[in-house]
Amino acid sequence: MPEIKVVTEVAGRICALPVEAGSRIGDGDEIAFVEAMKMEIPVTSTTAGKIKSILVKIDDVIAEGQAVAIVET
Repeated sequence: MPEIKVVTEVAGRICALPVEAGSRIGDGDEIAFVEAMKMEIPVTSTTAGKIKSILVKIDDVIAEGQAVAIVET
């Protein structure tokens, strides 16, 4: 199965992870929320599939372009 890395477009702090490894997701589903500039910005999946792994945890500080999850399509 091909694997897709889901990356964030903003730097900030992980404030929510609404899915967990093994969850089925659709294209555009929210994988994580990043707190940046007092806003919660969603990180969404670019494909449908199953979450293979979550690469971050709550309160992690992440950089722009960092992978937050791997999705098996």
